Amino acid sequence: MAKEISTRRVVSRFLTYAVLILIGALLIYPFLWLVGSSFKDANHVFTESVIPANPTLSGYIEGWKGTGSVSFATFFLNTAMFAVLRVAATVVSATIVAYGFARFTFPFKKLMLSVLIATLLFPKTVILVPSYIIFTKLNWVDSYKPLIVPSLFAADTYFVYLMIQFFRGLPRDMDEAAEIDGCGSVKRLLLVLLPMVKPAMVTCVLFQFIWTSNDFLDPMIYLSTEIKFPVSIGLKVNMDASTGEIAWTNILAMSVLAILPPLVLFSFCQRYFIEGIATTGMKN
Repeated sequence: MAKEISTRRVVSRFLTYAVLILIGALLIYPFLWLVGSSFKDANHVFTESVIPANPTLSGYIEGWKGTGSVSFATFFLNTAMFAVLRVAATVVSATIVAYGFARFTFPFKKLMLSVLIATLLFPKTVILVPSYIIFTKLNWVDSYKPLIVPSLFAADTYFVYLMIQFFRGLPRDMDEAAEIDGCGSVKRLLLVLLPMVKPAMVTCVLFQFIWTSNDFLDPMIYLSTEIKFPVSIGLKVNMDASTGEIAWTNILAMSVLAILPPLVLFSFCQRYFIEGIATTGMKN
């Protein structure tokens, strides 16, 4: 009987691992195809298997030149500047606003929190036209201001909600002890609570950096000067629409490079990211 149960466990475990390996292979195949195709020549992108028969770096060399007038170095620098500023603005504003909602009582708090959460349900396309009109009147179009300034005022409500849930999971005994020691509201946040919410802040950094680096719609709407384009728009303008010919090898090579910064950031911050996701919203 025991031997039969052991055999069933082995078979069950084998089937489980087989299914997981199959799903993992299906999920990773597009990435492997992207990397492999970036080393092919233009004539064999869609004809060869994942592994190129004659690997070449021509896609990276030619692709890095960009559109001729603007290289991909400029696109990457624009993306880095835009993403870093937006991430910093998001983390600071979301932390401050979430701290206020989680730790203080003020008039219309529940109403304001309900409105905040309600904005998460709105499709982004609903506010595109009003936002564009406002930024046009402010003369902010064709600059990075429409992409960064709203984040200074906690416009990215998802991160505010995430930080609120994390703050609520922290014991209030820490606040009371800090208050007895003479710490005001600002000192309590900076010296006591911030070290404890580091995993949630890292989660905000990772998500916002990835979303900002991949953002295509907002830069396309608000930016019109090619030298200001981020990588997402640079990949698009690198396609020659006038002749209908697309240098797929160049596009794929630059796409691989565009993926690297989020991967490197995630690899360094993975521990904090997993901890932040696992503990956000838990009550003590």
